[in-house]
Amino acid sequence: MLRVLVSGCLGGAAIRFNETGVLVDSPIWRQWRTEGRLVPFCPELAVGFPVPRPPVEIVDGTAADVVDGHGRVLEASGREVTELFRAAAHRTVQRAIDAHVAIAVLVDGSPTCGSSYVYDGTFGGVTMPGRGVATEALRRHGIPVFPQHQLEQAAAALAELERRGG
Repeated sequence: MLRVLVSGCLGGAAIRFNETGVLVDSPIWRQWRTEGRLVPFCPELAVGFPVPRPPVEIVDGTAADVVDGHGRVLEASGREVTELFRAAAHRTVQRAIDAHVAIAVLVDGSPTCGSSYVYDGTFGGVTMPGRGVATEALRRHGIPVFPQHQLEQAAAALAELERRGG
């Protein structure tokens, strides 16, 4: 049985930066949970970020730039947390490998887990197409990443991988 890495805050755990979680109410999610496929993981908690924590955005580049050592990640206060985000991405990939996951479903919009959009680095609440740092690292390791609002696509990809034998 193939497993699915999921953001730790999905399913409602109040571990996001603002002490909230993201509820996922879907037959697919419930089935995966019942089957024991879900592997919850919060990259930010894994490297010691507290709950709550300051808002963070990617500035001076993209998630790819951060992974490559060129972009920066800042808290709203201006404190640089780039190296922590790079470490979080590395731990995410390692967790995925250790748990033998086939795909990931991560919370969209996050500077760590976003897969279709992130905030634009101005702390003005403006979004733009892009990826989070952990998502970028997972994709580079061949692990498809889907946002929580694309569970049907994620389930189809998982089914195709299972059909092919893993």
